[in-house]
Amino acid sequence: MVFPPAWLPPEFWIPISTTLPNAAPQGGKEAAHSNAILHRLISEVLDARAPSVGSGLVSLVTSRDDIDALLKLDDVIDLVIPRGGNALVSHIQRSTRIPVLGHADGICHVYVDAEADPAKALAIAVDSKADYPAACNAAETILVHASLADGLARELLEALKGAGVAVHAGPRAAERYGLERAASLRHEYSSLDVGFELVDDLAAAIDHIHAHGSSHTEVVVTENQATADTFLQLVDAACVHHNASSRFSDGFRYGLGAEVGISTGRIHARGPVGVEGLLTTKFVLRGTGQVVNKDQGVKYTHVARDPQKLA
Repeated sequence: MVFPPAWLPPEFWIPISTTLPNAAPQGGKEAAHSNAILHRLISEVLDARAPSVGSGLVSLVTSRDDIDALLKLDDVIDLVIPRGGNALVSHIQRSTRIPVLGHADGICHVYVDAEADPAKALAIAVDSKADYPAACNAAETILVHASLADGLARELLEALKGAGVAVHAGPRAAERYGLERAASLRHEYSSLDVGFELVDDLAAAIDHIHAHGSSHTEVVVTENQATADTFLQLVDAACVHHNASSRFSDGFRYGLGAEVGISTGRIHARGPVGVEGLLTTKFVLRGTGQVVNKDQGVKYTHVARDPQKLA
């Protein structure tokens, strides 16, 4: 792939080559036979279509012991992408010096603002929790503006109950509605259970999210564009949604093709990651003897970029 910036003289154009890390997939034990067949097919295709590369490019890992051994090969392996529960991901993150693309927790929130459309709020809150409660992008806490405590908040509680969701309330909601108090509002239920709390305003909602969330996916429901923009800009999460279910934070739904992982880290690939998220860049400069020489006699034609166009 060649990327010649318009502001750079042709002699300094930089071809950017993309590289993928070495791969050694390991599937769950319940899919051992399927994994073996898939590995065989991939190997056969590599031998037939890319003999210079060979089938050794992709290895099949079959045991936990193999994984522990692989995690020590930081001089050979470029990246680990753990897919599984909190215990697995946390174990891998603690056990290797290899960069890990992943997330240990999926603690997502839906904040229903004072200016939320009631129909949207009810649909989004229920879908975010009940569409697939075991998913890492399912909502684990619903935050509601305190001004809605005697109106929409009660409707939300009824809607969640109607969807089979058990509500575990924060201190204010527990007192207000006589609900069971949650042991913690930083908890990933991965089931038809959800936390529920009242907050005074947008700032309190954002503070709650930063204190209890896991930087995965956060949702604001509001018809106030300024409120939405503030939420989207200030919330530190891989995915932030306005008036849309948290369940949309997915590689397929984002149009990334097959999702190979999801990351809550803050560098390189973040959020749902498709194949392009695994690519890195290599800058190749072809010159004719140019030297920097403290930039004497060189005129750079860099052009200021519009931040809005880069967003």
